[in-house]
Amino acid sequence: MKKLLLPFLIASITIVSAQTPCNAGMAGAYPCNGYDLQSHMNISDFNASSGNDSWGWTDPQNGNEYVLFGVDNGTVFIDISDPINPVYLGKLPTHTSSSPWRDVKVYNNYAFVVSEASGHGMQVFDLTRLRNVANPPENFTEDAHYGGFGNAHNIVINEDTGYAYGVGTNSYSGGAHFVNIQNPLNPIGEGGYSGSNYTHDAQVVIYNGPDTDYTGHELYIGANENHVAIVDVTDKNNPQLISSATYTNDSYTHQGWFTENQKYFIVADELDEQNFGFNTKTIVLDFTDLDNPQFFTEYFGTTTAIDHNGYTKGDDYFLANYTAGMRVLDINDIANGNISEKGYFDTYPANNNASFAGTWNVYPYFGSGNIVISNYQSGGLFIVKSSTPDTTDPIAVCQNITVELDVNGQVVVDASSVNGGSSDDSGSISFSLNNNTFDCSDIGTNSVILTVTDPSGNTDTCTAIITVVDNLSPLIECPSDITVAFDTGQTYFTLPDYESNNTVTATDNCNASVSITQTPISGTQLPLGDHDILFETEDSFGNASSCSFTITVVEELSTTDFEFTNGLSIYPNPSNNEITIESKFEALTTISIFDISGKQIFSENEIASESFTLDISSFSNGIYFITLNNKVTKKIVKI
Repeated sequence: MKKLLLPFLIASITIVSAQTPCNAGMAGAYPCNGYDLQSHMNISDFNASSGNDSWGWTDPQNGNEYVLFGVDNGTVFIDISDPINPVYLGKLPTHTSSSPWRDVKVYNNYAFVVSEASGHGMQVFDLTRLRNVANPPENFTEDAHYGGFGNAHNIVINEDTGYAYGVGTNSYSGGAHFVNIQNPLNPIGEGGYSGSNYTHDAQVVIYNGPDTDYTGHELYIGANENHVAIVDVTDKNNPQLISSATYTNDSYTHQGWFTENQKYFIVADELDEQNFGFNTKTIVLDFTDLDNPQFFTEYFGTTTAIDHNGYTKGDDYFLANYTAGMRVLDINDIANGNISEKGYFDTYPANNNASFAGTWNVYPYFGSGNIVISNYQSGGLFIVKSSTPDTTDPIAVCQNITVELDVNGQVVVDASSVNGGSSDDSGSISFSLNNNTFDCSDIGTNSVILTVTDPSGNTDTCTAIITVVDNLSPLIECPSDITVAFDTGQTYFTLPDYESNNTVTATDNCNASVSITQTPISGTQLPLGDHDILFETEDSFGNASSCSFTITVVEELSTTDFEFTNGLSIYPNPSNNEITIESKFEALTTISIFDISGKQIFSENEIASESFTLDISSFSNGIYFITLNNKVTKKIVKI
C-alpha cells in the first residue's frame, strides 16, 4: 500500500467458525466465485484496529500450517491446521509504536518483521515456538532484532541465499538494504543499493529464466514508484543495475511477481485506477531479455477496485484487489496475451470502488490449498479454499540413494531423500516409504516403494533402490599407560594377553564380537624401559581401528608402591550400583575416575580411610579407569 494516511473504517462481522460453501455467488455475506469460506476472524479478535500484510509458515516437523498476520500494533500468529476452527496463538507486539504498515516474511523457520513505525528495525521470531503454546493467546517476545535501519515499508527474502532486503527504509535512498540472515539470530548488514532510489516492494530470485546471460545470478526486481528496476545483487559489495522497465499511464508502481518460468513479470500499479478511471489494470512485462525488458500486454478486470499485492502459483495469479477482494486470474495462455478471471472471493461486500479498503494481501502457497486473505480496513482475516475438488494424481519420481548405519547398527531413512523430483499441480506433496528402517541384516541393496500424496489425498508411487553400507570402525578401548616391575627373579616383564583378561576390549555396531591383534604378542619378554603396545581390530566389512598404551618396565616397584598395589581390592566389579575400594597397606587419600575418552568424571581428594564406597548408578554403562592415590590405575566396568 502506498504511504497515505487514511481514516480507518472498522466493520464488526461475526466470526465464521464453520465452512461456508460458495453457493449461487455467495458464501454467507460475501460474494464469491469458485472459492468457499473456511473461516473468518475479526480484526477486533486480535485487539487491533487495522490489518495489513500476511504470510504463511508450514512446520516441517508435522506439516501444521500457520498464518502470520500484520496488524497495526504487532504481528499475530494463527494456527490453521484445522482451517474451519483456527486458533489465535498470540501476538508479537510492535518493536516501537503502532503503524498501519507492517510486513512479514519467513526464512528457515523464523519470521522477519518490519514496519513504518519509527525506529522499528527488523524483528526476528522463532516460529517453532508456536508448536507448544500452552495458554493462547500469548504475548510473545522477539528472539533477535536488527537495528541497521529504522522504519521500513517492506521486507523481501530470498530463501535460496539467506538474504533479507529491507526496502523503503531510511537508508540507501529507500532502496535495497542487504541483511545476511543465514544465522537468523544474528542478522548482519552487508550494504545496500541506492542507484534506483526508493523501492516500494520487490522480488529477489536466483534467476533461471530465458536470458542465459544471467542464469544463476541473484536478481532483485524492484517496484520503484515509476518503473521496475532489475538489479544484479549477486555481489553484495558491487550491485549492478541491469535495466529499468516502464509502461504507459503509470501512477505508482507498487508490486510485481515473476511467472514461474521467469519470462514475464506481472505488475500492479496502485494509483492508476483512481487517476485514470479505468478498471483494475494488471500490467505484464516481457523479461525474455533482461537488458531490454519490454511492455507485453495488460489485462483489465471486471471492477474499478485498486490492485495491491499479487502472486503467481502455477497458472494462477492471485491478486489482492482491495474492495473487490481476492481475484484469481488464469495466466495459462499468457504467452499469447490471454488472461481471464477464473474466480474470486470478495471480503469487502460494501462496494468495488477505487478506494483503500478491503483486501491488502493474499497468501496462496499453503500445500493444503488453503488461501489466506488479509484485510486492511474492515474484515480481518479470511481462510478460503477452491470449491473445485482436486482429482489429479501427483507424479512420483524416485532416485536411488546410499545410507550408512549408525553406531547402533541402524538407519532411519527420510522418505523425502528418495524423492527425485516428484510434483503435483497443488504445489505441495508429502512422502512415505513402505520400509524406512534398516539394520545390519539389510547391508547391500534394498528395493523400496515411495508413495507421493497431494493435499487432496491423490497418490502415485515409484520404486527406488536404497543401498545400506556400514562404514563405522569398531570401537577399541585401551587403558592408560602403566608401570610394571620385572618378573620375580628375572630381568624382564612377561607381556600378558590383554584381550583375554578384558583389559583391552572392542565392540562393533554390526558384529557381536571382533578379534583384537596385540603387538607385541602376549608372552613377549619386555626388558627395562618404555614399550608401546599396539592393539588393532577389524570388522567383517574391512573397517579397522586401533589403540595403544605405553608400558614402562622398571627393575622393581618401590616398597610403598608394591605394597599399595597388592593390598587393593575393588568389588563388585563389574557393578551396576556401587563399588567398594579397600586398601590393606595404605590409607586411601585420592580417587579420580576417567571415562574411556580420558575425561575426568569424578574426583575425591580428602578420604583418609582404608575403605571407600562409590555410587556409580548414575554412570552410563561402559568401561572406566580409576586412579588411586595418584599411583595405581585400575579398570572398572559399569553394567
